[in-house]
Amino acid sequence: QVRLVESGGGLVQAGGSLRLSCTASTASGRTFYIMGWFRQAPGKDREFVAAISRTGGSPYYADSAKGRFTISRDNAKNTMYLQMNSLKPEDTAVYYCAAGDVYSSARSTYAAWGQGTQVTVSS
Repeated sequence: QVRLVESGGGLVQAGGSLRLSCTASTASGRTFYIMGWFRQAPGKDREFVAAISRTGGSPYYADSAKGRFTISRDNAKNTMYLQMNSLKPEDTAVYYCAAGDVYSSARSTYAAWGQGTQVTVSS
């Protein structure tokens, strides 16, 4: 079993910043090669935001996140981060942490999910 716990969500004005964190814990010590962030706005499908490999090389971003969001991870802390700058009202969503073994934007390739953290951007 893998447990992913997100934190750092909240309410911010447009143009502001937030940093999300996702801490992973496993009873077996299993680690996932890929960790990613997805988000789901009310009435919309869950969409890919960003992903990062265990080595941290070549992070992968959705077009909506490029230039504004930065994904990173600290393997020693089993924690992944999403630094979000220049936030827009359309970034409002529940943000989910996910873990898997395939470098992909497809939800189906991620085996473990967190419960989500709400991000609300006011105009």
